[in-house]
Amino acid sequence: MVREHCIVRLTEEERIKLEAIVRKGKGGAAQIRTAQILLHSDENSEKRYLQQEIAELLHCHVETVRSVRKRFVMRGLDAVLQRKKRENGPTPRLFDGAAEARLVAIACSSPPEGRSRWTLQLLSDRVVELNIVPHCTANTIHEVLKKTN
Repeated sequence: MVREHCIVRLTEEERIKLEAIVRKGKGGAAQIRTAQILLHSDENSEKRYLQQEIAELLHCHVETVRSVRKRFVMRGLDAVLQRKKRENGPTPRLFDGAAEARLVAIACSSPPEGRSRWTLQLLSDRVVELNIVPHCTANTIHEVLKKTN
């Protein structure tokens, strides 16, 4: 049996907002499910379900129900309805405009001695050798050159 820890008590405004999300179906699936979890967990409603019952009713895991309830109690309604912001931004691009231009210039130049053309691996090795970028793979070269035609 799952122990009930976080007690959800919705205000009238919160209940109206959550019911609108569920009724209109405007939010994403996760947001609608979160709203349903909170509505079913409300201590102020006539019928309140246990975590296990909510999980079965909404076809999700008990841990999902538990985490939604915990986030609501700890951070409030707006925090639980919005996606969590990234702590770290996306990985910065390896090739900026200048590095990309240098790569294209190398690719358009004559190939190394003994070769009839540049290969992706040769280009990858050359841009690292010339300190254009600190590291690089043949696939990265392919992606950069693919968008430049």
